[in-house]
Amino acid sequence: MRVMMTTLAVTTSLCASVALAKQPLSEVKIVNDGLLAVGIADEIRKNCPSISARMVKAFFYINELEDHAKELGYSEEEIDDYVSDKSEKAKMRARGEAYLKEQGVVESNPDTYCALGRAEIKKSSRIGALLRAK
Repeated sequence: MRVMMTTLAVTTSLCASVALAKQPLSEVKIVNDGLLAVGIADEIRKNCPSISARMVKAFFYINELEDHAKELGYSEEEIDDYVSDKSEKAKMRARGEAYLKEQGVVESNPDTYCALGRAEIKKSSRIGALLRAK
């Protein structure tokens, strides 16, 4: 009986440890995709003179993403480490550049950023919600 109780306790402990293990924050789709949207919106507003950012909306959205990460059990330090990690920034930049390219943006042509920004605003996407046509 004692062996069975010990086995049960160890099994329960292992299951709890597995359940509590967190995936890397870069694999949390809501957070990662949200940060990507913010980055893309920022690139559009910096490169298109007829579109500006909804800065307050972006600020609140970033706070929502941070709150979501905290609800999942990530600490402030883990979140800060993720958003300041150079390799994660490089991955995010590559994803953003790929998206812009897929959407027909040409880096040297501001009109292509404007066209994408207007399209995102029109379809009320997450990116478009962070932008405003002037």
